[in-house]
Amino acid sequence: MRKKTKKMRGSHTCGRGFKKKARGAGNKGGTGMAGAKHKHLKWRWGRHGFVHHGVKREKRVINVEELKKFDGDEINLTELGYDKLLGSGNIDRAIKVHVKEATEKAVNKIKEAGGEVITG
Repeated sequence: MRKKTKKMRGSHTCGRGFKKKARGAGNKGGTGMAGAKHKHLKWRWGRHGFVHHGVKREKRVINVEELKKFDGDEINLTELGYDKLLGSGNIDRAIKVHVKEATEKAVNKIKEAGGEVITG
């Protein structure tokens, strides 16, 4: 289907009747900002939605139970890529753990087994 503009070439009113009638934005019939003068202004102007300010990195966590799979008396979880030590599970040997963060429960379980947790 042809556009109205193309169809009305040569006509000096372009189907809008009297020339002065078509001057205002209210005669556009829904194009552009026509009709925005009276209603739904809050939909058209202002800020909307969520602004993403940057990437939040997920913390890599590990439980006390999973420390059994590592060999040796000293484990550096920071070098292995873990950020936090959680307290789920049990440990039966004394180990020294280096990690950025650790929960209180995890620290208590490792101390009970005879080990120590170094955070920071």
